[in-house]
Amino acid sequence: MSHPSKATSTPTPHEIPRGDAAGFAKYFSHDIVAGFLVFLIALPLCLGIALASGYPAIAGIFTAIVGAIVTTFISNSELTIKGPAAGLIVIAIGAIESFGGDGAVGGFSQNDMHAYRLVLAVGVAAAVAQIVLGLLRAGVLGEFFPLSAVHGMLAAIGVIIIAKQFPIMLGVEAKGEPLELLREIPHFLMVMNPAIALLGGLSVVIMFLWPRIKKMHRVLDAAPAPMIVLLFAVPMGMYLHLTENHNYTLGGHQFYLGEKYLVNMPDRVLGMFDYVTYPDFTAFTNPATLPTACKWAFMFFAIGSLESVLSAKAIDLIDPWKRKTNLDRDLIAVGVGNLCSAMVGGLPMISEIVRSKANLDNGARTRFADLWHGVFLLACVALIPMYLHLIPLAALAAMLVFVGFRLAHPSEFYHVYKIGKEQLAVFVITLIGVLATDLLVGVAIGVGVELMLHLMHGVPMRSVFKPHLDVEEQADGSIFVAARYSAVFTNWILFRRQLVRVGLEDRKNVVLDLSQTRLVDHSVMEKLHELERDFQLQGLRLEVVGLDQHLAFSDHPLSARKAPAQPTAVIS
Repeated sequence: MSHPSKATSTPTPHEIPRGDAAGFAKYFSHDIVAGFLVFLIALPLCLGIALASGYPAIAGIFTAIVGAIVTTFISNSELTIKGPAAGLIVIAIGAIESFGGDGAVGGFSQNDMHAYRLVLAVGVAAAVAQIVLGLLRAGVLGEFFPLSAVHGMLAAIGVIIIAKQFPIMLGVEAKGEPLELLREIPHFLMVMNPAIALLGGLSVVIMFLWPRIKKMHRVLDAAPAPMIVLLFAVPMGMYLHLTENHNYTLGGHQFYLGEKYLVNMPDRVLGMFDYVTYPDFTAFTNPATLPTACKWAFMFFAIGSLESVLSAKAIDLIDPWKRKTNLDRDLIAVGVGNLCSAMVGGLPMISEIVRSKANLDNGARTRFADLWHGVFLLACVALIPMYLHLIPLAALAAMLVFVGFRLAHPSEFYHVYKIGKEQLAVFVITLIGVLATDLLVGVAIGVGVELMLHLMHGVPMRSVFKPHLDVEEQADGSIFVAARYSAVFTNWILFRRQLVRVGLEDRKNVVLDLSQTRLVDHSVMEKLHELERDFQLQGLRLEVVGLDQHLAFSDHPLSARKAPAQPTAVIS
């Protein structure tokens, strides 16, 4: 697998790849190869995410194609891949179910189609809100949420994905809330379809083992696990004659096999146009559905924007050429992509972290790698859709079970624990809150718990939302900023804005003194670390001082810091 840091033709720091006309030609060979390899990963995941979201399978590919072609020419993010994401499955299927549908469970009925079209209208409204947010240069709002609550939300999404996809992997039809489905796992194992369960079980084993197997030889390294699963599952599905409806007997019990266990796709070349679906805007004009539509539009908008911003920032941090995404511009790009996607029947899209990381690892140089991955998807679904029909649903479910496990991996719990016990509490409470209620309420619970902990640690109410910063210019031209009371996630947006204004915008070095703060939380510690990097990229320096006497909540370098308790005065 090629990587920018290892490739012999790696550009020097003075040759930073740019996604312009010159960059298209200069880095064509790198970008088209990376785009093709990302396409191999994206194809099965787009199908699986769409089905798990309650949409037709082809809707996932529509989303990725639109995201690749539209956003490439709007965003300046050079390495992110735009498309459907597992993190939005919970919102999408929740919206479908709230309008009376159940997605692919038991077949795509008339009720499912009606719910699907109403949710497309919800997607249009959320996309318009994203565009407005970007135009107002409010992409920084993604900085507000405490990191442990965000990670707790993602872990909960992982658990929900596992709960909903596990029955499909076993060939069982099931509905219910996540906690209910988790309790029913022993029952699912008892009533599973053995042939489908074998196919799904072996598929998930491949997903877990392939990262280790491919290290054995360099030739295997470029083959993504999802494609290996398809190379196994499609022939096995053909061996089981899943294209024909029939029964088989095992252990004295009869089981059914047939096309309902395969992806529903066009059966002819260019048949994808038959699947283009338009939104039903009665979701907003009908008083009975208006409150539901508004709720899910906000969920699509808020969670989608947050995930997209976080993903773009994460990829910027590992970009070998240290290019920085304009988050407002990227949010506009995602909003325009979502608008176009929803108008033709697609899912909501974000800057997707897993495919973006694979894009980087496979040698991408510019945003045109995203474009090429969309072109390959378009060619595939336009020219050979009948072969995509041979993909077993159990294999796609197995891929998503693996994705869910990665989101809720035990190491996530350990990582948060290392940062601090209070962060683990926020993480776990957010996770449980999301599972027991929904995403919005669960995240609100996590934010509330974090805020309550801050107040318990002595943060005064006057500094909860407003930072208190004293700014002074030094004789050498640098800026000295003294923070008082607190530096916490709730006042970070205004806190950051001041540092950016006096430092990055005015092109001056900044010394930030935190000695007078009672609490500096983990989110701010991590965001200050990121901001130091932003200063470095501009040839400037942000120096954080004054924490020597603060007590760290753990040994982690970015754990929260609390001022030592002041001794109580003794009256003689």
